[in-house]
Amino acid sequence: MTSYIAIDWGSTNLRAWYYQAGECKEERRSEAGVTRLGERTPAEVFASVTDGWPTNDVPVVMAGMVGSNAGWLSVPYLSCPVALGELSSRLTRVEDKAWIVPGLSVERDDNYNVMRGEETQLLGALALQPAPLYVMPGTHAKWVQVEQDRVLDFRTVMTGELHHLLLKQSLVGAGLPQQEENATAFLDGLQIGSNDASILSRLFEVRASHVLGARDRRHISDFLSGLLIGHEVALMTKNHAAGSQPITIIAGSALAQRYQQALHFIGLDSVTLEGDRAFQHGIRSIANVLAN
Repeated sequence: MTSYIAIDWGSTNLRAWYYQAGECKEERRSEAGVTRLGERTPAEVFASVTDGWPTNDVPVVMAGMVGSNAGWLSVPYLSCPVALGELSSRLTRVEDKAWIVPGLSVERDDNYNVMRGEETQLLGALALQPAPLYVMPGTHAKWVQVEQDRVLDFRTVMTGELHHLLLKQSLVGAGLPQQEENATAFLDGLQIGSNDASILSRLFEVRASHVLGARDRRHISDFLSGLLIGHEVALMTKNHAAGSQPITIIAGSALAQRYQQALHFIGLDSVTLEGDRAFQHGIRSIANVLAN
């Protein structure tokens, strides 16, 4: 089994793992994402987080925003359609210390998109849970069309960020008390969002409904979440035939459950794959190529 160091270096956080003969010996976490370096350079953060690890003796593979124009080194994107197997042969070396996995891009008149970090999860998911359509929920959800081992196309939906902005920085969430989870409120939002061609006119209604006392002010977050996720799922799957291979959701359990519920609501089957498991499997496959 391969010994290697894997680093998931995002905008706000960094996670690193040292594997010896396929076994994880140590995991380290840091809040020094590429937008939170403070006075330190990426090289200094790297040295700190890998201190005591054999960085000169084993492959070190990094993925995520570390390869962006705001990161350690701007690594070119691979243009879709592209085979995920090409990732391991298109790595970029940084300061003779580590390898950075390239992101993916789409550049067409009808779709301009980029991803960094998700491509590594997709590489792992391809082996663990093959599917023609993947959804990767989060701040910026990715919907990815795959054929065999090739990423054909993908789109990004800013559902998570929109939920945060509406609730925290707009009139929609002004004056609300501490929010509480409520499955019924989420389901109510899901039903409306899934059936509306456009939810723009519905957004102010979220505020009006709690101002007028029609909705519990403690459950507005979950209602808004259902509204946005329901609309996203219905929109992004409108050409996905029911009865075809299930959609794979790559996410942590809580968020995956919401998307699974939304997909079930519109009659589509899905399976879930934990995001960390997909990432680790993808990184391991790249490290194996480097070690051979």
